Amino acid sequence: MIRTWAELRDFAHSLDLPEVTDAVSWGNPTLKAHGKLWCWWSPYIEAGIFKGSIEEREMLMSADPETFVLHPHYAKHGLILVAAGRIDPDWTRARLTQSWRDMAPKKFLKEWDAR
Repeated sequence: MIRTWAELRDFAHSLDLPEVTDAVSWGNPTLKAHGKLWCWWSPYIEAGIFKGSIEEREMLMSADPETFVLHPHYAKHGLILVAAGRIDPDWTRARLTQSWRDMAPKKFLKEWDAR
């Protein structure tokens, strides 16, 4: 299980997806994919933050409220917070890969898939 921002950052970089960069947003370290926020660590609670929808977040929180959490700051946003120490690498790999693909420009993704 992933327990810290350093572990999440290293794991994300280990996926070797192009166009992923370290950045700082709102004074906190983040990772960007294709120039857009991709994943980061909450400054409010010990949790990794991933792109998703509000509906998916609600479903995940209902299924496993110890793993999938929420801080009021993120309630209006389509983001999924996963508690530190409960971030499953397999789930994270799938989530980051899918959100990386969703964020990629269509032309870039077409060329990437054709390799």
